[in-house]
Formats: sequence, C-alpha cells, structure tokens
Amino acid sequence: MYPSVSKLSKSTLHDVAQRNAPVGDPPRRRALSLALASVFTLGCAQALAQTQVGAAAEPAPTAAAAATGARMDVVTVSATRRREPVRDVPLRVETLGAETLERSGAASLTDYVGSLPGVYVASDGGPGRGQVNIRGVSVGSMGAPTVGVYVDEVAFGSSTSFVGEAVSALDLSLLDLHHVELLRGPQGTLYGAGAMGGLLKYVTNEPDATGFSGKAGLALRESKGGGLGHTENAVLNIPLSEGVAALRVAAFNQRDGGYVRATGRVTGEHVNDGTTRGARASLQFDPSRALRVRLTATKQNIERNGTNLVQYDVATGQPLYGDLTHRLYRPEPYTIKTGLFSGDIEYDLGWARLNVIGSSQRFKGATALDATEILGGEGLNFGALDNAIKLRKRTAEVRLTSARGPLEWLLGYYHNKETGNREQRLWAQAEDGSESTLVTSGQPSNFIENAVYGDLTWNPTPAWSVTVGARAARNRQVYGTVTNGVKDFESPGKDSSKTYLATARYSLDKVSSVYARAASGYRPGGPNPPAIDQNGNVVPGAPSSFAADTLWSYELGYKADLLDKRLSVELALFDIRWNKLQQPIAVGATTLTGNAGKAESRGLELALRYQLNERFSIDGSLAYTDAQLKEDAPALGASGERLPNSARLSTMLGGRYSFAPAGKPAYAGMTVRQVGSRNAGFDSPTTSIPNFRMAGYTLVDLQAGIDLDGWELAAYVRNVADKRALSGADTALTSFGGPLRAIPVQPRTFGMNLSRAF
Repeated sequence: MYPSVSKLSKSTLHDVAQRNAPVGDPPRRRALSLALASVFTLGCAQALAQTQVGAAAEPAPTAAAAATGARMDVVTVSATRRREPVRDVPLRVETLGAETLERSGAASLTDYVGSLPGVYVASDGGPGRGQVNIRGVSVGSMGAPTVGVYVDEVAFGSSTSFVGEAVSALDLSLLDLHHVELLRGPQGTLYGAGAMGGLLKYVTNEPDATGFSGKAGLALRESKGGGLGHTENAVLNIPLSEGVAALRVAAFNQRDGGYVRATGRVTGEHVNDGTTRGARASLQFDPSRALRVRLTATKQNIERNGTNLVQYDVATGQPLYGDLTHRLYRPEPYTIKTGLFSGDIEYDLGWARLNVIGSSQRFKGATALDATEILGGEGLNFGALDNAIKLRKRTAEVRLTSARGPLEWLLGYYHNKETGNREQRLWAQAEDGSESTLVTSGQPSNFIENAVYGDLTWNPTPAWSVTVGARAARNRQVYGTVTNGVKDFESPGKDSSKTYLATARYSLDKVSSVYARAASGYRPGGPNPPAIDQNGNVVPGAPSSFAADTLWSYELGYKADLLDKRLSVELALFDIRWNKLQQPIAVGATTLTGNAGKAESRGLELALRYQLNERFSIDGSLAYTDAQLKEDAPALGASGERLPNSARLSTMLGGRYSFAPAGKPAYAGMTVRQVGSRNAGFDSPTTSIPNFRMAGYTLVDLQAGIDLDGWELAAYVRNVADKRALSGADTALTSFGGPLRAIPVQPRTFGMNLSRAF
C-alpha cells in the first residue's frame, strides 16, 4: 500500500423457556416549539427502551393493566440462538424498542446504542461511518471490528480491515424494526469472528398472515443553526393466504437538515446535510406447523454532502474556525449503499429444529477527504484523497437446535466468502484549475471462512443450568496492492482460531438468579503488504503477516425482578484479558498491521428500573470501565495507559409518566445522560500522533406524546442545554501537520413525529 494513502485513510421462532427462572410479565422551529410546549411534563422514554421492548406501546394504563398492578412485561431475546426471556440469559443483554427510540428522536446508530453507558460509537464523520465499542475493547483505529453486527440471523459487514469503510457497523434505519439487541462481552462461539467485544443485532418485524395492517408516519426536526429535516415512511402487511403466507413491505425517505458551517474556498451552511432512503420486503410461508420459510430483501442508501467533523486545535481543545465550523478547500461528500438478501428455512423435526440460512450482501461506498492542509496549500486550490470501496459477501449457515429438556444442545456450520476492493486517488488541483494525480492505489482482497460450532446445556435441577460451547474456524485470505496501475504484490494467508464458552446459572428463587460466564473471542489475522522506505526500497525484516488477536472475558452477574416485579435489577462484574492486540505499525514509510502488547478491561455495570405504579417509572444505569494497556506496545503506548474512547464512568437516569388528558392516553419523560472524559488516542513517546483528551459532558433530553384517536403525536428535544461537547476525535492527521478532526454532539434539536396505524 502506498504509504501516504495508507496513513491518510482511515430467531427465529422458539419455545419460551419453561424453567423456575425469573420472568415477568414542521415547518420551522417556532411551530415545533409551540407544539412541544403543549405536551411536555415529566418522565422518560429512551431509557425505558433499554430494558423493555413493548412497554411503551400503550402510553396509558388499561383496566387490565391496573388489575394486575404495575408489573413489567416479559422481554424475549435470541442472544443464545434460542428465543428465551432476557431474565434467563446468563449474560448482559439490552433490548432497545424501535418505536420508543423513534419517539425519543433517535436517528442513527450513535443515538441507538452510543448513549448506553459503557458503549461507544467511534464515528468517522457521520451516519454509516462508525464502529461500536463495548466495555473498552478498542485501540482507537478503524481496523477490523470488535463488535459483530447481525440483521436477524445474518452476519453483516466485513470481517477484515482490508476494505476500508466496509468495517463500519451497519447504521440501519429504525423503520419496521421490532427491536435492537446489544449483547455485552465476547460472542465468538455462537456468532464468530469480530464479536470479541459484543454483538449488535437488528431484529425486524415478521410478516403476519392473520390480517392486513399497516402504518404511515411523518417526522420533522431541526437543530439549532441547522436546516429543517423530515422523514416519511410507510409499512404494509398483506396476507397472501390466510394463516399461510404474507408479504410485508416498508419504505422510508429521510432528509437531514445539517448544522455544520463551511468556511474557506468552500462556503455554506448546513454542509453536513443529506438524505437516507431505504426499503425492505419480506415474504413468509408457513405451509405446515413444522415448516417456515422467510425471504427478506433490504436496501438502504446514505448520501451526505459533508461530514459532521469540525477542526479543533489539539493543544487548546478549542475550535479553530468558529463554533460548528469546518474549513474546507473542497467538499467532502460521501455515499454508502448497502443491500442484503437473505433466506431462512426452519423445519421442526420434533426432536430438534433445523435452520438453513443463506445471504448475499453488497456494500458500496465513496468518500472524499480534503487533504489541502496536509499536502501544503501553496500553489494549490486544494489537495484531495478520494476512496471507492466495494464489498460482496455471501454466507451460508446450517444449525440444528435440540428440543427443551434436561440436556439441550446446538450444532452449527458456517461459511463466509468476501470479495472486496478499495481504490484510492491522491490528487491536487492547481490555481490554474489543472489537476494532477499524485498516486492511485487499489487494494483487492478475498476472505473465505468455514467454521463449526456448538454448545451443550445441562439442567440437572429446575434451579441449575450449565452450558459449555466451542467454535473452530479456518480462513484463507488473499490481499494485494496495485499502485498507478501496476500490481505491486499479492499475498495469500491463512489462519485458524478456536473460541470457547462456559456458563453456570443458578435461580435463587422464582424471581432472581446469579450467573458466572467465561467466554473468548477473536479477530482474524491476515497478510501484510511489503514495507517500503521513503526511497521506494523494500524494508527487510518487516512482518509479512499479522496474527489473530484474542481475548477472554470473565463475568459474574445478578438478575432479579423484585417487589412484586416492580423493580428490575441487573448487575454485572467483568474482567477482560486481551492479547496480541492488532495495531497499526509504521515500518519505513508504510503502515502495516502488527501484534503487540496486552490490555485489560475491568468494570461494573448496573441497570435498575422501578415501576412505582401503573403510571410512573424510573430507569437508571451506569457503567464503570477501567480499560488500560498491561504491557508496553511501542506503536500505541506504555503499560498503564488508558485505552481510547472509553470513559471510566458513564450513567443514564430517566423517568416516564403516563397520564390521560381528556381521556387521551399520553406520556412525558426526561433522560439525563452523563459521559466521563475519554482519550482519543495514546500518550506514546514513540509515535508522532499526539493524544487528545475529550472532556466529560452531561446531556438532557425530553420526550412527550399523545394518542389522538389512533393518531399518535410525539415530540422531543435532544440536548436541551445545547451543550457543545465532543463525542469523538481523530488525531491521525495531526502527525502530517493537519488539525484535530473532532465530532461535536448534535446541537439542541427539536422534533415531532406523527403516525397512524391501521
């Protein structure tokens, strides 16, 4: 890889477990402000989504609910590839209800999960360009992901770091999603490569063959100093044969108004505005009680005129060119186009359930970087680095899951084939308008993986459950570079990895349990290009490949539904040991991937939800994470340094109140989110990239809504105090003389949603 270019770029249906485990049951801002004032009081919607998927579906209590008290509904998840109550799962799982997220104004992955304590979305400039980090498992660079992403039963995205922005986590619209699951801790045994820090799973709504239904919605929003944004969406569920087959289609158009100003050769307001469009069609057949077939196609296009990045002074921590202002010599638009087609055949054999799952997915992205300040602006209109990324991925999986009983087992086979390419062009435009290409580079790659996995669960008594599991995977890779049309090299590589899982769960009584969990995870290794020095000569002795990095996580947890199931408690203690960290290393004038050092992350997570009565609930959660290097890593930092993008303490507190003015069900709420200080990188004396410390911040959000005879009107304000905190920062360009590229939190945003179900 050319050195300059290299461094510049950056389930299905299951039986619910029947054990003695705890289960329980607008045009402008003025118009928006007036509407908001008419419905606000006190409470919380967003925090509620963390522990309860469906509880916000009916804002006011019904007579039946009052009769049974203020108990919380049971929430089922598919974290263990079996559908079971979240209380029965021996790990930390959070469920985020899609409708509740929409009511809170959540519009991107950063809003969905980035606000959860202990979770961070490392963004490279806007929607579709981020990676999820959980429990501090991050070295700060956009390498191979440490959190896996699934859409229903299908793995999404690149497994390697070779395909540039294809390593970003899927930033899927909330349209027609049932909920989002976030699994904390390594999930490598059941979900494979890349899930070493956890898993993000989008769960879509299934077609319903029992009746016709649909929903349509309109949303308006505007950020302070920004343009007006809007979203239109619709969902239709169409039975094709009653009780046998149904088609479900959904489509949306989302316009984001932007809020970043540009100064320099490029000027303008709201330069980070853009459009996201998408559609999903799902066809399901249930020809018999034993057989189910589901086919789903999803497409989403993100088109942005610029990024959310703003230049800051790395020494003072202040914006260089003004509040929410980005100096540009050329525009920095980007597009991300994703497509996914999947099929899931499920057959009940009686003694076991068979699933055969296949998918085909495409990722196509294009980004533009203003490199003028790096190349030197004298005699230039601008300097530019353009990237074009393509990835095609095909997966196949066969899984056999036993029926419930004293001894339960699961066996599976997984195949993954990825073909990708990243093309880069470093060029400049002179003052006379002439263009000069400095270098073009292509990096074609292939990745093929085969894996077998399984687990065995023994339930010796109604109170005890013990599970062991393992996965063995082999992969083959080919990676090459083409510079200025000439193939430099093509290098094959292969790797094998094993991951393990062991859990023990004990029910203290019918409403509480404790568990212990040990699990491992990994990221695949791969080949490196030859290292080149400043004179174009090959550097001898440079690593020709890098190994898989691995980690072990040890966790103790407690889950309970107390006070007649009014109080929900989840507590987890974890200790993560991370070895052979994959990290960028400079050899000559080339950036390679190497392995060095050890890291450890220890912490505590606590989540509480108290249903005071059928109208009022309080939610609180916190995460304490101490993530640091445990061994000197020259390309990163010294032993004892904190890992990037990890706050020691982050918290969330909220409340929600349901009421019925004039007999109309309504709710109102408030959420307070606090994030501690974080490092953008490492304080390493051996690298030319300085660290930058991002200050902690506290944000307040408000939400409210009312049901007007079937028309649901919701309103929200995010970042009420209009705090100008930083959610992320990128120091990579500072070593070239460039500025710190920081990402401020979205300024105060007003919004309204109007929807109608039929």
